[in-house]
Amino acid sequence: MSSARTGPPAASCGPNPVRESVLRHPATLPELQARYGERYRWLLLLAVMVGTMASIMSSTIINVAVPDMSRHFTLGQERAQWVASGFMIAMTVSMLTTPWLLARYGYRRTYAGTMWVLLVGSVIGGLSNNFSLVLAARVTEGLAAGVVLPIPAIIILRAFEPHEQGRAGGIFGMGVVLAPAIGPSVGGLLVDWFGWRSIFFMVVPFCLASLWLAQRFVPTIMSGSTSATRAGGKLDWPGLLLASAGTLCLLNGLVQLHAGPTVPAVLLLTGAAAALIGFVAWQRRLGRAMAQGGDAPLMNLALYDHRAFAMGSIVAFIYGMALFGSTYLLPIYMRLGLELSASHVGTILLPAGLVLAITIPLVGRLADQQPTYLLVSIGLALLAMSFALMGMVGLTGSLWVLAALAIVGRMGLGFILPSLNSGSMRGLHKDLIPQGSSAINFVRTLGGAVGVSVCGIVLEWRLAAYGDSLSNPASSPARLAAFNESFALLAVLCALALAAAWQLRPGPPQNKGR
Repeated sequence: MSSARTGPPAASCGPNPVRESVLRHPATLPELQARYGERYRWLLLLAVMVGTMASIMSSTIINVAVPDMSRHFTLGQERAQWVASGFMIAMTVSMLTTPWLLARYGYRRTYAGTMWVLLVGSVIGGLSNNFSLVLAARVTEGLAAGVVLPIPAIIILRAFEPHEQGRAGGIFGMGVVLAPAIGPSVGGLLVDWFGWRSIFFMVVPFCLASLWLAQRFVPTIMSGSTSATRAGGKLDWPGLLLASAGTLCLLNGLVQLHAGPTVPAVLLLTGAAAALIGFVAWQRRLGRAMAQGGDAPLMNLALYDHRAFAMGSIVAFIYGMALFGSTYLLPIYMRLGLELSASHVGTILLPAGLVLAITIPLVGRLADQQPTYLLVSIGLALLAMSFALMGMVGLTGSLWVLAALAIVGRMGLGFILPSLNSGSMRGLHKDLIPQGSSAINFVRTLGGAVGVSVCGIVLEWRLAAYGDSLSNPASSPARLAAFNESFALLAVLCALALAAAWQLRPGPPQNKGR
């Protein structure tokens, strides 16, 4: 056996079908590392980056097309908002299933399967002539995107050494933000040239590329992948149903709070609170049962025994509200407040996206050396400042001011994105990493879903207070004032997140300073 490995070339020792098959079709992490060597971890990062780009693009690019879609289907602002909110709800809930899917089906099958689901949802959405079918396609896309988004953080923490994780997160983030940076620009042109349907088809090439890369570089399992979620265990369906019911009640309750009588709103929000209490109680029960050899809970609450993770989750929720709320609000502000075309919106947002793509890898290197709380705090301060200064832009004002404020806000995102996840999860045991990535992404995206709803509600409320409506053909100073007050709300949210981010300071250095 040993002579066959170290002797003459294979021609003199006879073929080894098993070994040749492994070399042609490596599947496990050790096989792939042996095949591609030191560069493999970067190829793996590229593979998951492309799929994440597709998921994020499908999440954000639709906002450019909402006004045109609203006119095509004769929708009010409240119904049109569900194109974004439906995606967010589905994405939020499906994130909790990622650890179980990875343990049950492996990394490659889970990743490739979700890319197929995203691809099918995009095609159906682009071909649909019925708004209900478009909404169903968006929910399908959201389910796939939610499963994909926690995977990169797991891979970065497992495939890279601690001193490389910030750099890897920065490079990954640079690639991922190119999707929302380039997406609105190209998407705006597509909407003007080909209509809103073209937005759905823009995701298809990314899905196809991710499937090709997954087959070659994503392993079936990760080395040492004995996570708290046991392969072959049952999915926590009661927990998933409670999480789904709570999310739906919360978002519908927020909408009813503004749009209709207060009694249904109070009932829905009460239902959301009851679902949350039931979810926590059920997860604690399953957590105790897991210690006796039972199935794992959907969310392992032992994560929140780690102070950094608990504080990071609070920051992630508030930050998600501001991030996704602004992603929803900003294109509508430019289209219906400033009366810009879709292509102009994309052109204004492009420089900010490129600045973000440059900022992230630079901050990623700093994240290996500087404390998380400092980088996240700087980012939140920049983001809050960009929202607070939106009142400087008017119907007759310079668009350069708007572009500059967008750049400041995206620089803030560049400080937050490479730092928050890795800094919050760095102290977790490796068996808790999949659960940690799933949980913190869930919390951030739940905040995003709430943020989208809250921004829509506040905007409609302030428009009504000023006696205006987005259905009116022309903009006005009153309409801009309503938008400015909505942006002021986002600035306040960032300030709250800044206060929470300061609590990410390590305990021992703080005690020594006393």
